Amino acid sequence: MIKNFLNTPKRSLKPRHNGVTSLLDNGVPTRQFIDTIESAAEMIDLVKFGWCTAVVSLDIEKKIECLLSNNIEYYFGGTLFEKALSQNKLDQFYYFLKQYNCRIMEVSDGTLTIPIEEKARHISDFAKEFHVLSEVGKKDIDEADHMSVSSWIDEIMSDLSAGAIKVILESRESGMSGICDSSGNLRADLVTGISNASFRISDAIWEAPNKKLQTNLIEFFGPNVNLANIHFDDVIGLETLRLGLRSDTFHLYNTDGTDFAVEQPGRLSLSHADRRINPGFITNRFQ
Repeated sequence: MIKNFLNTPKRSLKPRHNGVTSLLDNGVPTRQFIDTIESAAEMIDLVKFGWCTAVVSLDIEKKIECLLSNNIEYYFGGTLFEKALSQNKLDQFYYFLKQYNCRIMEVSDGTLTIPIEEKARHISDFAKEFHVLSEVGKKDIDEADHMSVSSWIDEIMSDLSAGAIKVILESRESGMSGICDSSGNLRADLVTGISNASFRISDAIWEAPNKKLQTNLIEFFGPNVNLANIHFDDVIGLETLRLGLRSDTFHLYNTDGTDFAVEQPGRLSLSHADRRINPGFITNRFQ
């Protein structure tokens, strides 16, 4: 086994609720899917079958079998929940989840307009049998731009109180909505506001489909920030970003690799005090 002889930050080990890497399968070819999972299983915590691809993918069972063999959890993206809800087919959606032995499911309102109280009810209902991930943030850039920081925080707190184990913060697969502006820049005021809210920041998963967002979020929170919508080609590259081994994060850490190199305005810590009692992600849930 190759040993890391460099001083790099400590990465949490699986099963973990900090430093989670969640991949997006948007129709990845099966051989590429299996090769990626088998090559980098220790760096991957979750795979989301997004864009309702599970409905049309011919190899979904084969992909799920690969994930189970490599101790990686999976779930279907929130758009499938929203489509089922829009067609009054939540019962069929429930049996679809059961058919594929899902332990995790996602409740979102990125496309549909769902009152916060109704969304909480759906989370509470599904939490009786599933580990629920909720998603906060709108996919439409105009809607996202008009969503206030307080609205984000209110929805996050409502979803967690209703039983969500973690909240996914929207940026789409393009990285140009939700927590980002239309140019793909991270909305620092929003990130800071969310991070200062009265919940455990490790219960947030930030969608970061490109290197720019991944770097920005690692700068804000450190190497063990939870990141989602990661492309299958980016697993190894993201891990080296987390460890300060790429130019983008090269100077973030001290020579002993345990801390940030310098204090910077806006840089936040993952270690602020928890104000809410909630079991960890995966660690305490899947025993």
